Amino acid sequence: MTMIRALFAGLVAIALLGSVPASAAEWKEFTPEALAAAQADGKPILVDVFAAWCSVCRAQNPILVKLTREPKYRDLVVFKADFDTQKDDLKALNVRSQSTLIVFKGGKELDRSAGDTSQISIEGMLDKTL
Repeated sequence: MTMIRALFAGLVAIALLGSVPASAAEWKEFTPEALAAAQADGKPILVDVFAAWCSVCRAQNPILVKLTREPKYRDLVVFKADFDTQKDDLKALNVRSQSTLIVFKGGKELDRSAGDTSQISIEGMLDKTL
């Protein structure tokens, strides 16, 4: 009976681990210090500037979640920045509106968009970081 329980526990553990993408991008809260650290490490980076009330931001979110679960973005660091509460921090990035997406490779900005809800063009932006 103990062996059956151990086997069952092992199968449950495998099933649970299998449901979590092992190679998904890392999502973090935006801070200037965290961004600077990722840039210094030469990481591929996406800064997602959102506002809770923004319908475009709500449309972008499932696209970003889906794309960043793909194995090719496993090294991508995604910073979620709140447009309403982090305005001072975002000034350094010259962010003027919510629903802004900015991609970096290390310290170099590669592209940015505002209001884009096309999965194809968002994926194109993310691909620049590879």
